[in-house]
Formats: sequence, C-alpha cells, structure tokens
Amino acid sequence: MFSKGLWGYLPANILQGLIGFATLMVFTRILSPDDYGRYALTFGISSLAQTLCFTWIEAAMARFYPAESRTDPEAPELYGTVYRLFAVVTIVFTLACALGLWLWPASGDADQSLKMAMGLGLGCVVFRSLIKLVQEQRRSEGRVGAASMLDMIQTAGGFGLGVLCATAGLGGASPVVGSGLIALLCLPFVAREDWGRALKGRFSAEKARAYAHYGFPVSASLILTLALYTVDRFLIAHFLNEAEAGAYHAGFSLASRILDVLFIWFGAAGGPAMVYALEHGGITELKANARHQIRTMAFVLFPAVGGLIMVAPALGTLLIGEGLRADALSVTPLISLGALFSGLGTYYFLQAFTLARKTRLLVVAMTVPAVSNIALNLALIPLMGLMGAALASCLSFALGLIAAWGLGLKTLALPVPMLDLGKTLASAAMMMAVVALVPSTGLAIIDLVLKGLAGVVVYGALAWVLNLNDIREPALKVIGRLRAKVFA
Repeated sequence: MFSKGLWGYLPANILQGLIGFATLMVFTRILSPDDYGRYALTFGISSLAQTLCFTWIEAAMARFYPAESRTDPEAPELYGTVYRLFAVVTIVFTLACALGLWLWPASGDADQSLKMAMGLGLGCVVFRSLIKLVQEQRRSEGRVGAASMLDMIQTAGGFGLGVLCATAGLGGASPVVGSGLIALLCLPFVAREDWGRALKGRFSAEKARAYAHYGFPVSASLILTLALYTVDRFLIAHFLNEAEAGAYHAGFSLASRILDVLFIWFGAAGGPAMVYALEHGGITELKANARHQIRTMAFVLFPAVGGLIMVAPALGTLLIGEGLRADALSVTPLISLGALFSGLGTYYFLQAFTLARKTRLLVVAMTVPAVSNIALNLALIPLMGLMGAALASCLSFALGLIAAWGLGLKTLALPVPMLDLGKTLASAAMMMAVVALVPSTGLAIIDLVLKGLAGVVVYGALAWVLNLNDIREPALKVIGRLRAKVFA
C-alpha cells in the first residue's frame, strides 16, 4: 500500500512543487514586500484557525474510517457524527471570527489592509476544511487516484485564482483567497457522495466523544507545530518590520517548499499504509512497513536537503524578487536543516502516538519545540535579526525530533535502522562536497543545471555502489525492461 501510494501521489506532489515555486516567483514580484508580509501573516492565522477548529474532525475521519468501514463501506455513524460536528463547529467559528474582526481596532491604512486580509483568509477556512475532509476519506479508503486528482485541482486552481485576485487588488489576501475559492468551486462536484452519506447517517454521542478524545490532541499538537512555523513571523514583524517578515517567509518558502512537498508525499502514502499494516497485520507488519518507509524517506530527503543548500543561490535568483532576495537567501541553509528535522518528526516519529491512539502524547512531544522556539526567537532575533530567527527554528525542530523519538520509544517504538541512515547521510555529504567544487558561471540557470546534474550523478553512483535502500534490484529490473524494449 505504501509503494502504491507513493506512485499514485507522485503527480500531485510534482505539481505541488512546481506551483510552489511559481507561487514564490510570481507573488514576490506582483505583491509589494509589505503585502507579501501580510500574506505570510494571513496564511499563518488562517492555517492556525483551521487546525484549531476543524483538524480534529479531519483526523477522526482519517483514523477511524478504515475500521468502521469493514462492516459497511458507508460507515453511517462515522459520517453522521463527523458532518454534524462539522456543522456545529462552523457556526461557532463564524460567530467568533465576526466578533473578533468587529472588535479589532485598525486605525491606519496598514492596519486596515492587514485586517481585510485576515478577514478574507478566515472566510475561506470552512471551504478548505470541507475539501480536506473529503481528501482524508479518499486516502484512508485507498482511493489514491481520486485523492491525487483533487489535490492537483486544488493546487493549480488555487494558484491561478490567487493570481487573479492579486491583479484585482486584493493584496496580501490573494493566495489564501485563491485556495478558498477553488475549494468552494470543487465541493459541489466531489462532496456529493459524502454529504449523501452524512444525511443518511446518524449521530452517535459515544462516537463523538471517541473522535474528540482522539482528535483534540492531534489538533493541539498541530497547533504547536503551526506555532513553530508562524510565531517567528510575528516576532520578526514586531522586532523588525513586515517587509522583513515577508523576506523571511520567502526564504522559508524556498527552503521548505521542496522538502514540504516531499514529506507531504510520503505522509499521504505512509500514514494510511501504517494504519492498514497495524489493523490487518499487527505490530510485526507495522514495523516492517515503518522500516521500509524511514529508509525510503532518508534515501530521497537527505540528498534533497544537501542539494537544496548547494543550489539555493542560483534557485533564489530565479524565483525570488530582487527586493526580498538577499535577506531570504541568508536564512536558507538553516531553514533547510530545520525542515528536515521537522518532517522526520511529524511524518515518522510522531506517527507512533496516532497509531497507538495515545494522541495526548503528541501534545507533550510538540510542547518541547514550541516553547523552545518562542524562547530562542525572543533571545536571538534582537541579537541576530533574520539569522537569529532561522537559527531558533533549526534548533527547536531538532529538539522536537529528539523529544518525539524519546517519547515514542515508550509508546510504540518505530524502527530506526542506524547503519542504513548513516550510509545515506554520508553519501549526501559526499555529494555536497563535490557540488561545492563546481565553478559558478555567473548565470543562475546554468549554475542550477550544472550543480544539479553533478549532484544527481554523484549521489546516484554512491547509491549504486553502496546499494542504498536496496536500489540495485529494482534498478536492474528497469534497465532490463528498457533493454528489452530497445532490442525487441
């Protein structure tokens, strides 16, 4: 199931990467530095609101559908309970947002612009959450094609509508509004099946308590994760200014975009695969599946981080507007390392708590990096500026990874094949050393191609020699098939 998911979600994640770069390239040019900073703040707040109010319901769908659909694929109690809970939360959320915006004292033009962006961003949260709920069900049911297609429509459509909103003058709210509009347009076509099941289903108070008991800690842990990703922007805006927050967000987007897309790809395939392995094969099957996942993640992600660090100057020249470029590139290496620590923690080690249904430990594990991130940012931003924020992010994610690993050992110890990971890390470091020797031509696109090719060749050769992730056997099969086609 893991391999099927990896290949099935590959097109969607390639598109996410391309659109991510296009978003960075376009919006850092058509938005002013201040508006881009407002976008960073709006994105953070709307994501935080969605996680606080709705993610616990999405998590319940993802975790409980495989078990509850065994006897009846329509899972009437699950659907009836989940969607009625969603309706109640939507009403409360709408009233709370309206009251908060009404009480917000915005005096100057800058405050009014930020308030408008926040209001529009919050208004799109419900539509994005409904689409996410549909996607979680498709993934948990193993409908990879449907989930992947929906993801691609959301990604491409959200970008296109966001650009239109920006040209219409919506400023910093444009990218978030674009994602909300495409979700709203898709819902009548993709959610009819789910809404029909919800109407026929019945509400269960007992199920609702079980979903809340499982989902609230998941939401709380993700809120702490989002705090790691958003608090530094607000502290930068406070200690420095909104333009500096925009530059930091641009650097963060450049550094984490590739890695986030890769981790989301692994998570979309790996999370349901581990749940399925545990539910159908027990602990033995789960650990075999998990071992395969962590080796595959390292095989792809370690060289991705190393390569990103080495080509960041060329890539940043192509993607980031000149007004934000220098500051953004200064934080790329540290943010890249932090993104690696964060992704390994979130998409591997923290899975132990959701698999064991001990989601309260997610909160404990995420408290460590969240608290340390705030403390380090308060200490380092006044001393080191943007570099201090990047260092604080990297260190806090590293502490979070250690905490997740340590707590997981006492809950559901997922395997960590040290020898395999060590060989992969050494190969990635060797690749970086060779890429550093490639001379610069002064042309960003040429430098990107030359350094990228050098990295691929060196890492590919090392992977073959060391047989990283048992790559030789499938590689030989592919070569054999190509040879047969050529000489047929």
